[in-house]
Amino acid sequence: MRIFSALYERVMRWSRHRHAPWYLAFLSFTESSFFPVPPDVMLAPMALARPERAWRLAALTTAASVLGGLLGYLIGHYAFTFVEPWIQRMDYVEAYQHAQDWFREWGFWAMFIAAFTPIPYKMFTIAAGVIAMPLLPFVIASCIGRGARFFLVAGVMQWGGASMEQALRRYIDRLGWVMVLAALIAYFAFR
Repeated sequence: MRIFSALYERVMRWSRHRHAPWYLAFLSFTESSFFPVPPDVMLAPMALARPERAWRLAALTTAASVLGGLLGYLIGHYAFTFVEPWIQRMDYVEAYQHAQDWFREWGFWAMFIAAFTPIPYKMFTIAAGVIAMPLLPFVIASCIGRGARFFLVAGVMQWGGASMEQALRRYIDRLGWVMVLAALIAYFAFR
């Protein structure tokens, strides 16, 4: 079944849309404070579709993500009692508790790691606000971590360019099914 190739073609078409950078900025902003989909899923195909714009897209993603992180910080600092039920409902309690523990132990470095890795950055932005982490280290760690992550994604896509796009187009269905199989194995292994 060639489900993933049709999806790939659609995503590549969307990534070339004239409003795509605005959608990317919106996704980056919201993901840093409450939305569950990471901006990498939009940045990667956009940088692949338009390699000459990869660095600009990475900068846009970084800026919007850090601004969204500031919103998460404000939510944690001023409105945690309102979002706590949402954190429980979305099953983020454990991630939030890990964030609290990491901040107590590593401070700045916890924010940097959360900003760079695929762990839920939004939980760390909210937790940073709850514990009133100093704002300057929060912003610096977020800029460095998010920037490193998004510029890495954009750089790999720019480096791969048209040849990577063609290889993905050729193997996307196999890769998609391998990812589905890996997700199922992980689900049953860690259940």
